[in-house]
Amino acid sequence: MRISLVITVIGADRPGLVESVAWVVADCGGNWLDSRMARLGGQFAGMVRVELPAERESALRSSLAAMQEKGLTVMVGGVSATDAAPGSEGRTSAHLELVGQDRPGIVRQITGVLVAHAVNVEELTTGTESAPMSGGLLFRAVLEVSLPPGLRLEALRADLEEIAADLMVDVDLKPTST
Repeated sequence: MRISLVITVIGADRPGLVESVAWVVADCGGNWLDSRMARLGGQFAGMVRVELPAERESALRSSLAAMQEKGLTVMVGGVSATDAAPGSEGRTSAHLELVGQDRPGIVRQITGVLVAHAVNVEELTTGTESAPMSGGLLFRAVLEVSLPPGLRLEALRADLEEIAADLMVDVDLKPTST
């Protein structure tokens, strides 16, 4: 029997971190399925979903624990057989982008609207960049979200646009083709 695990690795960035995790996974007979990894502020943060024979789980966990002695924080979690989030049946997907003058609280306010509509954030990428004309900082967020059954995209868009003026951000919400 094969199992799926999600491995999270966090530590000071340096060359070879991804390779060291890849070696551990391969040595334990694992297959690297999905990953999200990034360097943020001098730190490396990565998540990877792997599949491996159930009898090799202990060896994988031991090898990953040894990496912690080298200054990494490593966590391992199991994945359900369906890989689906609870309550994900009947949900539709949407793509949300926002950009505006950087200020504290943007993510909190946007995600507050999403929670009020029972919208699940599947993926979130944020960053700041220099504004082309003013030279100030622009905040940009890109979200992939799943909408609960029955939620009208127009209702979510209206609530997002209501706070967009207050936040001084532009919001673009589009359904994702499925």
